[in-house]
Amino acid sequence: MSPRRSNRRKISKKPHSKKLPLAIGLLAVTLIVIVAVTMFYVLGTNNTPTGDRVLLKTSMGDITIQLRDGRPITTSNFMNLVQNGVYDGTIFHRIIPGVLIQGGDPTGTGYGDPSIPTIQDELGGDNQNLYGTVAMAKKFDSETGKSVPNSASSQFFINLADNHDFDAEYSVFGDVISGMNVVYAISQVATDANDRPLFGVTLIDAEIIS
Repeated sequence: MSPRRSNRRKISKKPHSKKLPLAIGLLAVTLIVIVAVTMFYVLGTNNTPTGDRVLLKTSMGDITIQLRDGRPITTSNFMNLVQNGVYDGTIFHRIIPGVLIQGGDPTGTGYGDPSIPTIQDELGGDNQNLYGTVAMAKKFDSETGKSVPNSASSQFFINLADNHDFDAEYSVFGDVISGMNVVYAISQVATDANDRPLFGVTLIDAEIIS
């Protein structure tokens, strides 16, 4: 705020010189608090555990996933699919060593089951495809060289590296908290030229454990 101007008298500095800096200081502190709280809810909550965990029992060992808060559409979809047994008996159909392993397709082809509805992307906030994170896979558009927006349904992948190239396209909704050694072992299975394993690695059963 600027002090009022007057042509008749000089502005006295004594009564206001201490109040103005104090007011500015309080305003600055208030703005800092507002920004900090906003950043916490925009960024921090996306990485906050929901308390829900999912156990994937595979033919090569168990993998436990901690689901995140801030991804209500994605986590709800994933848990519904788990509860309905959609993942039981499926295979990890795509393996790229040092990059990712991918599964969750009931058809085992990678093309997906058209009867499973698609969901909206949830890419806001701190969406980082870091090592050990779990994200939803989507359809690929060969013409654009990118994924199709809002096309995720049941397929998911586990990152075996910090895949920041995926951050703007694939919604991260969980973290592997146990069994990354199993994820690594799966990633070492021999594959063909299309990244398909030469023998099946089965997701025997998926269940919510919390």
